[in-house]
Amino acid sequence: MLRLILKRLLTAIPTLLVLVTAAFFLMRAVPGGPFAGERNLTPQVEQNLRAAYHLDESLGMQYLRYLGGLLQGDLGPSFQYPDYSVAELIAAGLPYSLQLGGLAFLLALVVGIPAGVVAARRANSPTDMGIMAFCLIGISVPNFVVAPLLVLVFAIHMDWLPAMAVEAGRGMGLRNMVLPVIALALPQIAYIARITRSSMLDVLGAGYITMARARGLSERRVLWGHALRPALLPVASYLGPAAAALLTGSVVVEQIFGIPGIGRYFVQGAVNRDYTLVMGVVVFYGALVIGFNMLVDISYRLIDPRLRRS
Repeated sequence: MLRLILKRLLTAIPTLLVLVTAAFFLMRAVPGGPFAGERNLTPQVEQNLRAAYHLDESLGMQYLRYLGGLLQGDLGPSFQYPDYSVAELIAAGLPYSLQLGGLAFLLALVVGIPAGVVAARRANSPTDMGIMAFCLIGISVPNFVVAPLLVLVFAIHMDWLPAMAVEAGRGMGLRNMVLPVIALALPQIAYIARITRSSMLDVLGAGYITMARARGLSERRVLWGHALRPALLPVASYLGPAAAALLTGSVVVEQIFGIPGIGRYFVQGAVNRDYTLVMGVVVFYGALVIGFNMLVDISYRLIDPRLRRS
């Protein structure tokens, strides 16, 4: 297991380097700059600002300077939030994104896996068709459509739940989180249910499942005791990037429900050409994806004993 972790860590270093390099030069290729939108700035003031943030140096020197700071754990200062560093902004938005993404992740697992198992158990039945129709809607309808519809129905017309996730002086309460969590988790529920159904159908046709049924085991025990674990391998491979995307929060969901998470800072940084803020979020997100994929590789060996022996 330790050898696997070390191997994945060695692979993660060049992956992160490629990610940082691509993001750095793509951001610099966008027309404009972090101070282009500022009004009433004299050329001398703008030149002083560029010099203060080392933007007057060559592109190669800026890149090497950024890599040097990154090796020391420094994500740099924010251009649009001069009183904060990028690390401080990410730390401020992380608790909101973690709370939102963590609840959405749990909801996706609790609903998606059982729904996929039930659909596979009753393949081609009205129940299966109904679940797959729901999954098709969940995948096809984007968040920027689902979230306003949830607000319109449950917050405005029915007045059951608050429309905003963050209330002044209260933070994010449980009732405030219901609508954004559902909006964020709905596509993941659909994907997990479809993957679970497809994988479960393949496993149910295996020889050892036939032998388990021939031994007189109940269908419930066959499903949950013998078929579920191997059927979860494709689901586990999907959960790595899905967990990273959910835990960093959805940009659209955070904007609609007024959640000051990482995704919202990412949008503001991209609009304002805040190079370091966008780069910091990209590096953070890339590290999360790599970390969760490593956890997926470890979970493979916990789910399937054959991989541990190999």
